[in-house]
Amino acid sequence: MKKILLLSDTHSYIDAQILKFVKQADEVWHAGDIGDLEVTDTIKKLKPLRGVYGNIDDAIARTEFPLDNKFEVEGVTVWMTHIGGYPGKYNQRVREALKKNTPQLYICGHSHILKVQFDKTLNLLHVNPGAAGKHGFHKVRTMVRFEVEKGNIKNMEVIELAKR
Repeated sequence: MKKILLLSDTHSYIDAQILKFVKQADEVWHAGDIGDLEVTDTIKKLKPLRGVYGNIDDAIARTEFPLDNKFEVEGVTVWMTHIGGYPGKYNQRVREALKKNTPQLYICGHSHILKVQFDKTLNLLHVNPGAAGKHGFHKVRTMVRFEVEKGNIKNMEVIELAKR
């Protein structure tokens, strides 16, 4: 069993509140718009990190992180990308590939809107953790944590951080 902390859209911001939850996780996943790589460097000093780059991330971030990160953890197949859309409205870039090679868990960032939604058509769980940073229109900073074990995703919970 692994405890996962999922965050996105930090936009160069990291604080003690985020790090408290990083320390409780086994792995941290960052769904893009990292901003300053000091954010991911800080996380990597504490826990294993998987991530993708987002639309605000520079060339350096794009050499360290991929556009799409596809992997398996504890028997759960995952596809993480920054701009991916939502069930029924997936981004055109990924739409056909999602149908052909469907993961159990599809993770996106970008919108700053926290959303956990099961896609009955593709039989996958879509998760956007909202935004953990201070830049954007969101009023409350959010992250998501959950556990993966033996092909199952369980104990998912929303973490609300301080208001921006």
